[in-house]
Amino acid sequence: MVATPPPPPSMEERLEQLAEARHKVELGGGEEKLQKHRDKGKLTARERVAALVDEGTFQEVGAFAKNRTTHFGMDKADLPADGVVTGSGAVFGRPIHVASQDFTVMGGSAGERQSQKVAAMMQASATTGTPFVFINDSGGARVQEGIDSLSGYGQVFYQNVMLSGLVPQISIIAGPCAGGAAYSPALTDFIIQTRAAKMFITGPGVIKSVTGEDVTADQLGGADAHMAKAGNIHFVADDDEQAILIAQKLLSFLPQNNTEEPPIVGDADEIVEPDVKMRDIVPAEGKKGYDVRDVIERLVDHGDFLEVQAGYAQNLVVGFARITGRTVGVIANQPAVMSGVLDINSSDKGSQFIRFCNAFNIPLLTLVDVPGFMPGVAQEHGGIIRHGAKMLYAYSAASVPKVTVVLRKAYGGAYLAMCSKDLGADRVFAWPTAEIAVMGAEGAVNVVFKREIDNAEDPESRRNELITEYRETFSTPYMAASRGLVDDIIDPAETRLKVAYALEVLANKRVARPHKKHGLGPV
Repeated sequence: MVATPPPPPSMEERLEQLAEARHKVELGGGEEKLQKHRDKGKLTARERVAALVDEGTFQEVGAFAKNRTTHFGMDKADLPADGVVTGSGAVFGRPIHVASQDFTVMGGSAGERQSQKVAAMMQASATTGTPFVFINDSGGARVQEGIDSLSGYGQVFYQNVMLSGLVPQISIIAGPCAGGAAYSPALTDFIIQTRAAKMFITGPGVIKSVTGEDVTADQLGGADAHMAKAGNIHFVADDDEQAILIAQKLLSFLPQNNTEEPPIVGDADEIVEPDVKMRDIVPAEGKKGYDVRDVIERLVDHGDFLEVQAGYAQNLVVGFARITGRTVGVIANQPAVMSGVLDINSSDKGSQFIRFCNAFNIPLLTLVDVPGFMPGVAQEHGGIIRHGAKMLYAYSAASVPKVTVVLRKAYGGAYLAMCSKDLGADRVFAWPTAEIAVMGAEGAVNVVFKREIDNAEDPESRRNELITEYRETFSTPYMAASRGLVDDIIDPAETRLKVAYALEVLANKRVARPHKKHGLGPV
């Protein structure tokens, strides 16, 4: 007699099994590890995703992924979701794809399957034209998986490059990010690092053994080091919650992909009134400093300006804002730091930002008050020529609307590098305080009239006369306006009105370009 097989589980039983399996996955490395993680002031991987996306919108993909490695006891290892939470959700109603490493599962180490999950989400971002956010919290490659883990990294790096210029990519460094793991963030558009996080290629121990240098993990790879010294990151966050808020705000300025325009937030037809207080911000005396962010805040909607890399190359200010609801990328010399001069680091910072804005259809607003490029042996030997050329290249190649306002000084090659008419600016406005010339009047007179001054009865008096004459002739916006290099000389109080109208007129700007794969800019 043949035994009757037991009936298959009922739907209720199967749903109970599913609930148990899902609960096990959601526990990650277990309740004890999750609590230990929270005790350090950090959110868990799933809590970070929940904080990032709109409530109820997250759809997880790959929750039941398993590693296939059998070496070193890995066949018995239980790694829920293989240490990374991946899926899609929405931020302010707009879809994104996200990956969040789970440090409670084997230290968040990146194995083959984990990286495949991340790469799959990046491919989904490309297919759907949605931004990708990667929350990093990992000790690095999963050593037990050997070459498979390296292969996984390679797949992620490749997808980073495939997404570049196609959809916005944002990395949040919320924990350790060591070794090869640091290269994926470096390939994304923006990096947000929390103060609790560390990022480096080789840690303090390795450096000590190889070079003998003593350095702490924070000195080597902390947020302040990466912002102020290395320039590797774009935002510093006090904790996970603030990092999430920065990412959300950043996404609010950006289009979903390179084929879309940035969202309009507010009233694009807003009536703009003159702002008489704008007249008092910039000192007429060229050697007096001021904070250009005071100009920016009066110029943009609600004074809301998201500065990018605020702690790096502070002689140039870049960031996102809106003018009558339209997103703009702002690039401005900062006279309060190094007189606003352009140097190696600020040229790199500015050109990278310009190229991002151009890739994602974000108009450029340039505020000019620049005495020139930084002189000095260190700058010359450090490559100021090729680094400064990046600004020339980025502005010239940019096909988005470009509006430039000359606030005060605009001297020499730096005048050109700050989006002059000759580099394709669509509108150039100048305040009456603008001085557009090869150099300042004092320096120019010393060069041009040296012999005449030396032979004068009263050299100092004659020099002052010539300085006044040169300044009245060349160091004004009127000469540039007469040559068509300035479109209009405006009352500072009307700057917002003029810029807003220019952006409206240029909103449908189209540029026909000869076909080529890409240009070869300075490196």
